[in-house]
Amino acid sequence: MTQWLLEGDPSLRWQVMRDLLDVPEDAWRAERLRVASDGDGARLLALAGQDGQWAGGSFVPEGFTPELWRQEGQPWTATTYCLTQLREFGLDPGMPRIREIVRLVGENSRWDHEGQRYWDGEVDTCINARTLADGSYFGLELTELTAWMLREQQPDGGWNCERENGSVRSSFDTTINAVEALLEVERSGQGGDEVSAARAAGEEYLLERSLLRRLSTGELVDREYLDLSYPRRWRYDVLRAADHLRSAAVRDGKAPDLRMQEAVEHIRSRRQEDGRWLLDSELRGRVWFTLDDGVGLPSRWVTLKALRVLKWWDAQHEAAASVAAPVS
Repeated sequence: MTQWLLEGDPSLRWQVMRDLLDVPEDAWRAERLRVASDGDGARLLALAGQDGQWAGGSFVPEGFTPELWRQEGQPWTATTYCLTQLREFGLDPGMPRIREIVRLVGENSRWDHEGQRYWDGEVDTCINARTLADGSYFGLELTELTAWMLREQQPDGGWNCERENGSVRSSFDTTINAVEALLEVERSGQGGDEVSAARAAGEEYLLERSLLRRLSTGELVDREYLDLSYPRRWRYDVLRAADHLRSAAVRDGKAPDLRMQEAVEHIRSRRQEDGRWLLDSELRGRVWFTLDDGVGLPSRWVTLKALRVLKWWDAQHEAAASVAAPVS
């Protein structure tokens, strides 16, 4: 199984080496450097324009009309989703080309909403969360955007893009974007106690609902949350949530929360006889290129994420069982 994963793109391979094979850090870091020069990371970097933007726009490609949106679906080729993809690829933020792009985007890119400067964000919580995550990862100090994100948190601990329209309830989709962003702020060394507390409250929002159920009725929130896919863009699924909570728990030095169990066992149940996981769905819309072979076929990205969640979950619970076992 790991051999099949290692036959994939450098952006995936270095994560396999670090998270599944536990190779020495100098080895996986050397592989990580290849993201900028080989494979999908290099392809995506090469598609940035002279102004630093992809497809000539911040959120919507230049010249992309409402009619095209209706025909094709939401486009994924403009600057915001490309920067997020490079972050998720693990592109080294110190690489000269990405540092230049980050600078150029700050100088040239403006949001479609009201022409706000790119790294200042706009008014949509999901957009601002990804902007905060990307900027923090690529070395920017976005103090005002971080403060804005904290102010947008709802009383129930989560976030909702519809808050600007009066919503007082959080959503799974917005909350996962927000907690991922705050974790990136903390990783960058900029997050204080207030950021950590806000992230913990957002994660608690998901955990209280077992990552997939309504708090009020216990019903499944959305059948599509059970689909295991990548990339998820702004959308939620249980694998994305479980992988974030794994990453957060490792950083915080915490054991897995048992309220994740239903979601984890769902992920386990989707494993095929050959040990791989399939791509359940693809988001409709324009892309630069695809990362897997297609819906219904084995997905290296889904398999990587599922395996590292299960490795972490099973190892922690085996350790706990060992400690609790009576001495004979």
